[in-house]
Amino acid sequence: MSTNVVMPQMGESVTEGTITTWFKQTGEWIDKDESLLLISTDKVDAEVPSPASGYLQKVLFPEGETVEIDTVIAVLSAEKTAATEAPESPSATPQKKAQEERVQAPVTSAAPSGNPDSSLEELRKTRSSPLVRKMAAEHNTDLRAISGTGISGRVTKSDFLNHLKNLKDQPAASTSRPAPSGRYAYQPAPTDRIEPFSPMRGQIADHMVISRETSVHVTTVFEIDMTRVARLRASHKEAYQKQGAKLSFMPFIINAVTDAIAQFPIMNSAVVDRSIAYRQNVNIAMAVAVDWGLLVPVIRDANEKSLLGLARNVADVAERARNRKISPDELQGGTFTVTNPGVFGSLFGTPIINQPQVAILCVGTITKRPVVIEDDAIAVRQMMYLALSFDHRVVDGATADRFMKTIKDKLENFPAELL
Repeated sequence: MSTNVVMPQMGESVTEGTITTWFKQTGEWIDKDESLLLISTDKVDAEVPSPASGYLQKVLFPEGETVEIDTVIAVLSAEKTAATEAPESPSATPQKKAQEERVQAPVTSAAPSGNPDSSLEELRKTRSSPLVRKMAAEHNTDLRAISGTGISGRVTKSDFLNHLKNLKDQPAASTSRPAPSGRYAYQPAPTDRIEPFSPMRGQIADHMVISRETSVHVTTVFEIDMTRVARLRASHKEAYQKQGAKLSFMPFIINAVTDAIAQFPIMNSAVVDRSIAYRQNVNIAMAVAVDWGLLVPVIRDANEKSLLGLARNVADVAERARNRKISPDELQGGTFTVTNPGVFGSLFGTPIINQPQVAILCVGTITKRPVVIEDDAIAVRQMMYLALSFDHRVVDGATADRFMKTIKDKLENFPAELL
């Protein structure tokens, strides 16, 4: 008896995944729910458990291959058959051969089929992802004009964006002004170790470039006295622990942010053409550094949660993100982002806005230092910098500063009754 292993759908908007690592070799036994392979999407990396116990009889796609969801990628067998002991090479499987033939077939081969449009569409699908095809349709671009750098010549999102940029950089016919320069191609040395972008790194790179080109970034920095919050946290940390919640500084900060958003809803908006969409749900995206990149899980309706609820959510999504247990759907729908490089010792930063949001708050490290307080006295206080990057197309400097002042006042006078 055999069991098919299929490429799972990791979220509603995810249509394909890249096989990063097979944890088992053909012929090896695997228990049900034991991790069989690691897949990467443009949003998250995740381990896929085995759907049944058995021997890994066949691997139909090798590491590095991008496969559409619901496609059979491996076969498990209850018995160690001859096929299991001497499996075909993944590159020699019928499925793989058919895919390679579709990719390599010239466009003119569509003629005998009697339906050229259908064959051309199939060819495009083998050379690009649904996301890239959607972008091509929006920009009225023929993907056949773009050289793909992905697996089997696939046109990646990065290829498409570079194509658009090259078109943009070309001088207009009516001017003799040379195309702008500034992109310097590095020629690798023989001793360099070349490592292609992972799907996540490529997604981060594309997202950052697009954000810089989309929003007018401005940053304002405020200094916050966190002494009161530090004392409240210390006195309530054990009680929260007994309720299954780790009380860090982040729940306090998110609580202050949601209060400030209530007063300045423009900070929870998005730009639609030349209009502003004021979003009613306050979904706080929280950047989490992981060993293989950066994930930004979303705490939905954060303004409706108590400090205890926020503490539970913050600890939960951070842990699941680091353990590859977060789903792609949990990485979408954020309306405002908080990033915390302070855990690594950074004083503050000037982060890039997480599109299509209009602002991102950067949390610096909390350090004890002498501060001049009332009556010119000097006291040791726990101080922190908060830096807000905002989109100056829709947020004015005065609004951003009043927003930050609201956060500062809340944190420096945090109500004990909220705990």
